[in-house]
Amino acid sequence: MTIVDNKKAFHDYFVEDRFEAGIVLEGWEVKAIRDSRVQLKEAYVVIRNGEIFLFGAHISPLGSASTHIHPDAVRTRKLLLNAAEISKLIGKVERSGYTMVPINLHFRGGRIKCEIGLAKGKKQHDKRDTEKVRDSQREIAQAMKTHRR
Repeated sequence: MTIVDNKKAFHDYFVEDRFEAGIVLEGWEVKAIRDSRVQLKEAYVVIRNGEIFLFGAHISPLGSASTHIHPDAVRTRKLLLNAAEISKLIGKVERSGYTMVPINLHFRGGRIKCEIGLAKGKKQHDKRDTEKVRDSQREIAQAMKTHRR
């Protein structure tokens, strides 16, 4: 079940491969995510010391958060993958010029997972082409819809 999608990722990048990663979260963050108080628009994924981290994901704290915790909405969160996946991602990013972007947050077996994509950046003309195709498909669907009536 999807919690939040990063629509900007598909606008700015060609996503070629996807990986599912666990996230190291604090208790208040889990409660806030279950309440859909999370945003991935400005988030990105970075490699540091052979580990993968999620930067810029904004999780708004709940008003009923515990009094002894001082929540940081955009703190760095570690992503959990197995060693083979991490080495594959590091190789692709460092050698082939790929970028890692968070695609969505979702539930899997009661746990919150982050789907990250191995992507290449789109140029401006690629973005325009994507929009033209989307607009033409929308017009075709609209014509089909009115034709059925």
